[in-house]
Amino acid sequence: MQAILRSVISSLIFLLYPYLVYRGVKEGVVWFAPAVIASIYFYQAVKARSRRVRVQKIAIVIILFLGAIFYQDLMAKLIPIIIQLSLMLFFGKTLLKGKGPSLVERFAQLEFPEIPPVLKRYCRHLTMMWTGFFAFNIVTCVLLALFAPVEWWAIFTGVLIFLLTAILMVSEYIWRFFLFRRIELPAGQIPDVKESAKAMIVNGRKIWLDVHAS
Repeated sequence: MQAILRSVISSLIFLLYPYLVYRGVKEGVVWFAPAVIASIYFYQAVKARSRRVRVQKIAIVIILFLGAIFYQDLMAKLIPIIIQLSLMLFFGKTLLKGKGPSLVERFAQLEFPEIPPVLKRYCRHLTMMWTGFFAFNIVTCVLLALFAPVEWWAIFTGVLIFLLTAILMVSEYIWRFFLFRRIELPAGQIPDVKESAKAMIVNGRKIWLDVHAS
């Protein structure tokens, strides 16, 4: 129960981070938001079992604390870039030779005992699309952090990224329905949104660990 509560609190802080940075810039305490996130990463580093993960977390902590002292406005905007970079590498890693199957195929295997070749290709292309989407977010976050007012950066990282993600997910589900019909997969075998979401939530952590271990 405590682990779930910690995860919920951490997720809320990360979701509110763009707003915290925005308020910090306006109130002259821009160091506060990076310090909070650094504390979360430090706690995760202490609890991490893998030495590699621990080193990565500590490196982020050092960067964030240095950012709380130097280049505050710029360094405070680093967190969304780190998150999008982590997601891009997470998806993109499974596209490399010897690192497959693709990430989307790993989730599809939870719902289909045998995946036809056409569906495997679709899963790979979908993984490539999400990798490119996260790369686009990284470039946009960097440009907004360097050249745009903090309001623009906060709106993109705190609102538009989630809106674009939702649009992509809904569009993919609609396209998936017609694709499965075209490859003569019975409509009854197409998992609905609730089933897919449940499978991702239940097995997401295991797949995350498997990808990192590969």
